[in-house]
Amino acid sequence: MAKKPAGESDEVRLKNKISVQAQGDTKRSGDPAARSLRKRLKRVQRKRRALSLRKKHAAGKQPETKS
Repeated sequence: MAKKPAGESDEVRLKNKISVQAQGDTKRSGDPAARSLRKRLKRVQRKRRALSLRKKHAAGKQPETKS
């Protein structure tokens, strides 16, 4: 598996692809490719939110340390 460049995340790329497709044709709401892109975007967003929630819970309720 090749490493991805650190330039932009999957979420940003998917949002860009969806917006480009939306500009092209508004009548293609039933397009399987567009639906697939939207589903992938939602999956990536769910994964990001779950990760942030896990990190938040793992941190616990410790007060912040001043440095």
